[in-house]
Amino acid sequence: MLTLSNLGRPAGRKNKKRLGKGQGSGHGHQAGRGHKGKKARAGGNVPAFFEGGQMPMNRRLPKRGFKNIFRVSYRSLNLSRLVGLEDSEFDIAKLEAMGLIPSKGQKAKAPVKILAGTTEEFTKAVHIKANAFSKNAKALIEKNGGKAEVV
Repeated sequence: MLTLSNLGRPAGRKNKKRLGKGQGSGHGHQAGRGHKGKKARAGGNVPAFFEGGQMPMNRRLPKRGFKNIFRVSYRSLNLSRLVGLEDSEFDIAKLEAMGLIPSKGQKAKAPVKILAGTTEEFTKAVHIKANAFSKNAKALIEKNGGKAEVV
C-alpha cells in the first residue's frame, strides 16, 4: 500500500547533480568549475561578445556607409489587392480596418504609399486617399476614371 512515507521517485528520473556538497558526492571541492579564474568565482559570467581582451570584432571591422536619418519608411499597398473588393472609396483608416496595411507594431504610424505592382487586371475606378502614390499607380487610377488624392 502506498502512503506518503513510502512514495518513491518515478521510474527513469535521476537525482540532479548536487555541486559543492563534499568530496564523497563526486562534485565537491571545486564543484566542476576548474581551478581559479573569473569563471570559477561567484558572479563570474563573461558576456558573449567578450573576446578575452583582444580587440573586439565590432572595433576591428571598418564602418561602411551611413544611415540616412531623414529616410521615410512607408506602409505600402499594391493596387492588385483592391481588385476583388466591392468598395470604391478608400482612406487610410478604412485600409487599416480591412487589414490591408499594418495598424499595429513598428510601422503603425508610418505614412501609406500606393504602388502599381502587377496591375494587368486592375480596371476599377477607385477614389483613394493616401500619403503618397507611385507614378505608375497614380496614372493607372486616373486612366480607369478614379481619383488619387494625397492627404
